[in-house]
Order: sequence, then C-alpha cells, then structure tokens
Amino acid sequence: MPIKLENVGIAVRDLEATIAFFTDLGLTVVGRDTVSGEWTDTAVGLDGNHAKIAVLNTPDGHGQLELFEYLHPEAIETEPTRPNEIGMHRVAFSVDDLDEALAIAARHGCHPLRGVATYQDVYKLTYLRGPSGILVMLAQELKKN
Repeated sequence: MPIKLENVGIAVRDLEATIAFFTDLGLTVVGRDTVSGEWTDTAVGLDGNHAKIAVLNTPDGHGQLELFEYLHPEAIETEPTRPNEIGMHRVAFSVDDLDEALAIAARHGCHPLRGVATYQDVYKLTYLRGPSGILVMLAQELKKN
C-alpha cells in the first residue's frame, strides 16, 4: 500500500503570529478556513469544535503544515514539549543560511534553546521555540554531496 505524508498539524495559540513566523522563514500560505460542524466533530473526535486553520507549503512543495487555532472548545495550555518527551515534539526544516534563519526567528522573539551545534561537519543545526512553544529544528547542510 503506497502511503504519503499529507501534513503535520499543530494547534497554536495565535494563528496570525504563527503564520507570520513560518512565512518569514519561507513557507507559503496555500489555504485558510474556519471549520466547524458534524464533519469536524467526527474527523477530529472532539464535539463542538470550531477552529481557524491555515495550510502552509514549504518552498520545495513537498512539505505542509496545518496550523489550527481553536475557537471552541477553548484551547488547553500545556507545558512546552521538551526534546526528550515521548510523542511528536518538533518540526524540522533545512535552510540555506542558518544565520539568516535565526535572525528571522529572533525578530519573532524566538531563539535557540542552547546554541548552534555542528554534526560531523555535515550539518549546522539548532532547536528553538517558535510561536506557541513549538519546537522547531533548523539545519544547514555544510557539505553538498
């Protein structure tokens, strides 16, 4: 059976701020909507849900993020995910210029958790907290094959 990753869904506190962060990094908004009704209750498994959503594409056209801000029921604040917790916890992006990407992130108040590391002279990378505490990994390839 063929399978294809459709998107990664992320619940956010502030949809507009999160869109601004990811579009500044180079993603493009390809769709926006407000969803509610029986079909969303069934699909999501949450009665009475009502959310604003946005779908963003990566510049290469192969990746998508679906961001959603719950209007009802009220979003539940949790502690930000830590890198070693079980479950889905980060979204990763390859960038051409890590310093430029970090400067863009900084304009949104987002900074590396600890610093920038180099992995075997192949990648320069870091984790940072994006909007709503989303863990974002940014990596720049140092050696092109």
